[in-house]
Amino acid sequence: MTAPDPIRAIADAVLYEGYVLWPYRRSALKNTHRWTFGGVYPRAHAEARAAGDDPWTMQTQCLVEGDGTARLSVGLRFLHVVWRQVVDADGRALDELTVHDERHLTWEEAVEREVTLDALRLDALTTGHHVPICVPAGREQEALGDAGAIVRSWEALEGSLSVSARDLRPAHPALHRVTARIENTTPWPGGPREAALRRTLCSAHTILRVLDGGAFVSQTDPPPELHAVAEACENSGTWPVLVGEAPARDTLLSSPIILEDHPRIAPESPGDLFDGGEIDQMLILNILQLTDEEKAEARASDPRVREILDRSEALGPEELMRLNGRTTRGLQVRL
Repeated sequence: MTAPDPIRAIADAVLYEGYVLWPYRRSALKNTHRWTFGGVYPRAHAEARAAGDDPWTMQTQCLVEGDGTARLSVGLRFLHVVWRQVVDADGRALDELTVHDERHLTWEEAVEREVTLDALRLDALTTGHHVPICVPAGREQEALGDAGAIVRSWEALEGSLSVSARDLRPAHPALHRVTARIENTTPWPGGPREAALRRTLCSAHTILRVLDGGAFVSQTDPPPELHAVAEACENSGTWPVLVGEAPARDTLLSSPIILEDHPRIAPESPGDLFDGGEIDQMLILNILQLTDEEKAEARASDPRVREILDRSEALGPEELMRLNGRTTRGLQVRL
């Protein structure tokens, strides 16, 4: 069995932070306003909002020590909102459908998307390099026996991930400033914000890796001689931190949530609860105190929520005791 990737675990915690919050039910007020972190919205929607609170770009700037032969990979990950519509045997839209005592609700889900630029030499990035974000609209159907089906549909997405590097010599020998910029240029005809979210890169974040020949400079705690140049980096909607086992400097996670360098998931955590700012023990105990009716709605609200409930109910006394007294999950999140 392959050992879990601790860097991927941190990135997944960021990806699903706020996906669905306790009490994990569709009817809960807080879950009517999901996808609150790291949204990169359609440009036309963003520019039409006077408040400027729904950006259409996200930018990461960081420093890499190394000469121009150092190679870099940059990955963009985000959630794409999917509408889950329950229909009957004749294809008529329903709010809910119960089949063999299992309840299914019409609501939103999400699918993971990823775009990657691999093995880019720093000296080849002086003119920039980009890869398009192009996700066609789609639809798929999951049969529920003869009673009906779940129809999942999603909107098209368009945009780009651009990466460039600037050699900071002669002021700083063997130092480069790397810029990773995400843009969402998905066409938007107008409409409510809830509809715009279906064309948004939700929970967007980037993972940058130096493959050889270099190392990242901490943006949180740069060495004194690089403090000013680190301060000059322009990060918009995101915060880059070193990830992996300290003192490693080969991987950077640029997250919409402010983290410390080298964050980690507490080893006692039995699994994701979509809320890294809370305490596992508290959330699990609250889950176990739900009424049967509340658990039934939560299970019907989202397949990932059903996994949380099943996992929580399967915990034994010893596993619950290991969570006792833990004041954080180890993922150091400041919301």
